[in-house]
Amino acid sequence: MPERNYKKEAPFHKTKKQKKRRAQTNAARRIVGLKVGDPREVDHKKSFENGGTNNPKNLRIVSRSTNRKKGKKSRRATA
Repeated sequence: MPERNYKKEAPFHKTKKQKKRRAQTNAARRIVGLKVGDPREVDHKKSFENGGTNNPKNLRIVSRSTNRKKGKKSRRATA
């Protein structure tokens, strides 16, 4: 497995907003019990942008493609 270049990756998580969002996502993964390397993702039934939280009742485990489709759908609806 090749070594990761963290300096190259750093620009993608530099702003406070990006760091906060990453922390929220990681917290949600811990709450539902997803381990590192698990390809599934945590879906927030009600997104943070719409007032959702990391409450376990608001979380569900879905595949990456399902989560991306939901994200695209909600962005189209608000645009």
